[in-house]
Amino acid sequence: MFTGLIETVGLVRGAARAGDSLRLDIGASFPRGDDALGIGDSVAVDGVCLTVSGLLPGGFLADVMGVTSRKTLLASLAKGSRVNLERALKLGSRLGGHFVTGHVDGMARVSRSRKDGNATLLTFRHDAGLSSYIVTTGSVAVNGASLTVCDAGAREFTVSIVPHTAENTTLGRIRVGDEANLECDILAKYVKERRPS
Repeated sequence: MFTGLIETVGLVRGAARAGDSLRLDIGASFPRGDDALGIGDSVAVDGVCLTVSGLLPGGFLADVMGVTSRKTLLASLAKGSRVNLERALKLGSRLGGHFVTGHVDGMARVSRSRKDGNATLLTFRHDAGLSSYIVTTGSVAVNGASLTVCDAGAREFTVSIVPHTAENTTLGRIRVGDEANLECDILAKYVKERRPS
């Protein structure tokens, strides 16, 4: 479980492919000592929950199975790609974003971008079937970053990227036409799926 508050932006140092599977070597700076990253820990990489399979100087290894590779944008990562990173929520930590599972629901593509004062409004067009989980003033995770939906329609939604988010995540570099991993709010999914017919 994650919060959608990105801890750091990592750099893909290697992406070894074997069929649909992938082994990522990601350079990242995390705390040391008692709070250090360990083998078996969960890390959200661009919003996808991955298990740390190895530790390397200044980074870690993570394996991506075929089904994850096919359902997310991780397959498009290459050496030099930048990725949003967040370690799993620790019991007793502040929950500043929203509950994020690291299980991607679909893809979203930037259809519009415009400045709004000190922020940037990004409009995303998303996969069919996700509209009932995305509501105005609700939460959504885009490449793992917890964002508030400013406006929601049948196939599009708009979020506002404040300067801090732009500077400390990959969302400051996203452009019209770019794709992103999308995870809808887990509470919205349970409410819809459990609603009596």
